[in-house]
Amino acid sequence: MYKWVNGVVPRNYRCGYCDREVASKEGYLKILSYGDQRIKGGIWICPGCECPSYFELDNSKQTPSPLLGNNVEALPPELEKIYNEARECTKARAYTACVLLCRKLLMHIAVEEGAKPGDTFIKYVEFLADKGYVSPRAKIWVDQIRQKGNEANHEIKFMTQEDALNLLSFSEMLLKTIYEFPARINLQTASKGIPTAAQGAGHPPVT
Repeated sequence: MYKWVNGVVPRNYRCGYCDREVASKEGYLKILSYGDQRIKGGIWICPGCECPSYFELDNSKQTPSPLLGNNVEALPPELEKIYNEARECTKARAYTACVLLCRKLLMHIAVEEGAKPGDTFIKYVEFLADKGYVSPRAKIWVDQIRQKGNEANHEIKFMTQEDALNLLSFSEMLLKTIYEFPARINLQTASKGIPTAAQGAGHPPVT
């Protein structure tokens, strides 16, 4: 049997609700109520959003899990929806779903930048590389997305947290390079009264 005791030791963690790095000292401990009275887990209350996160102390498992990846600004609505959905999958530890969405995201990026709809995945990869959206040294990451996406889609194989994090990191880098960074520059130059340079695909500045 277990009992819950008010009060916990301070803990630093990334909140699975508000996606912020926090330090909490409010919550409850889950204690084995017989034998040596071992602490088995606990609930920590986020000081920001005040939502509870549960931790198993034996394996440091956090529920809900924090989102992997980071927010990206100035995205077209369709790409923003897919990217955020991929991140949300990691909260539920649905890493295979996250990998599949990253593969889909790469296809949508290519179409958004002018590739022909309904083409094959490898054609989209080649399009992004040929148009210079992917640097020569980053092409190995595109191949990683292709390989992991195919494994998740065509083989009876589950993806790991590491697989999801790697593909999300690459997707984040690509989205920031194509959309967020140019939009930031446009915003800075516009605030100084300098005419903004036309962007390749006509992406609007951040407002």
